[in-house]
Amino acid sequence: MKVKVVIFDWDGTLVDSVDHIADSLHQAATELGYPELEREAYRDIIGLGMVEALEKLYPGISRDEMSRIREGYARYFFSKVTSPQNVFEGMAELVADLREFGRNCSVATGKSRRGLESALVTSGLGEHFEITRCADETRSKPDPAMLKEILEFYRIEPSDAVMIGDTRYDLEMARRIGMPSIGVEWGVHKRDVLGEYAPHAIVESVPDLRRVLGL
Repeated sequence: MKVKVVIFDWDGTLVDSVDHIADSLHQAATELGYPELEREAYRDIIGLGMVEALEKLYPGISRDEMSRIREGYARYFFSKVTSPQNVFEGMAELVADLREFGRNCSVATGKSRRGLESALVTSGLGEHFEITRCADETRSKPDPAMLKEILEFYRIEPSDAVMIGDTRYDLEMARRIGMPSIGVEWGVHKRDVLGEYAPHAIVESVPDLRRVLGL
């Protein structure tokens, strides 16, 4: 697959952080008296911006309560630093090889800018990405605003890039602007869900992803 720009989701795609996010949301909400939800409910909203995620988990939640949950979530989430060991095996090398072969790499994530900036440094991946976009500075997935801004930065068309992600929100975001996508099965959603969004490919492993990308 020969594209000029490869756009990655962060959590569940590059970094093994899904369980930590779900645990942090669970702790923050239940300590404020919100009902304990099924674990899959917390996992399913990963990829959305925090506002959109909380609105989906707790319909009708007030802005004040949302702020309290977000404060608790940040406390729990940032108690653990993203390290190179949290990067899925082979992904750091894949991104480095893309850059070596002249392809640009970027990130489109539901994380906050604060969260991504910290993780870019502590994961060791930051040097590979020329532009990154977060939900709290544009719009939450599946709105394609993040992708549009990345395309404008590179001055390319949607067909010149590919979105790689582990959730329905990643693939729907790409589909809305006609960008090819690749679903990865090591994160939140599996093949049956990812396949609903007509991705170019769905891969089970990093070696499979390398082959699809032509590395």
